[in-house]
Amino acid sequence: MHHLTAWDDPATRRAWAKLVSWAFLGQALWPVAWLGLLAWYVVMSISWTLWFFFVPLLYTFYRAFLQPAYISFAFRARRLLRAYPWQVLEEPESGIGEVPGATAGDVWVRFPDPERPDETLPMILQAHARSMWWRRRLGRGYATEKTAQVRLVWFAGDPRFAVVVAAPGPRRFYVIRQRPTNDQGVAHVRGASPAAVDRARRAGVCLPDPNSPLS
Repeated sequence: MHHLTAWDDPATRRAWAKLVSWAFLGQALWPVAWLGLLAWYVVMSISWTLWFFFVPLLYTFYRAFLQPAYISFAFRARRLLRAYPWQVLEEPESGIGEVPGATAGDVWVRFPDPERPDETLPMILQAHARSMWWRRRLGRGYATEKTAQVRLVWFAGDPRFAVVVAAPGPRRFYVIRQRPTNDQGVAHVRGASPAAVDRARRAGVCLPDPNSPLS
């Protein structure tokens, strides 16, 4: 935890290599699985066993369609890991709804403001497949075996823009981007210092041009 950036930690690089390897392997295997099931579906179309293949066929198609996003996610995470060090969030404050920008079912977690230590910033977890492990453990408001797994959370990034969260190890990488953004998908600068904004840009965060009205 004493490295200049998270990427300088060999354990981080190993965990990321495993993440991206699985992402590329899935990109190769899920389309093959879908085509194989589709071929079997056609061949067996006169059989009553057809219905057993319908759900797996839909699921493999969904995963084949989703897999490029997993690869993109891995490289977004790497840019953040190469720009920021790991920090530890102990017993993170989290909840469901009731913060600006959250709907009734949105899970959020609070991070310390890098330039205002006495303040915290909520970040909302997007509802998609990669967030499920975290959504099942954060925001419950009561202790369970699952919530105990996130009593300590590692994070690398700036919560005004984006962070990578991880279970200690690190493992279970997940990128959370700050909201709200404008209609062009550009993050708000939120009063951050020029150095913080420049660092966020190097980490791949889409920010407005200083001379643009978006800033």
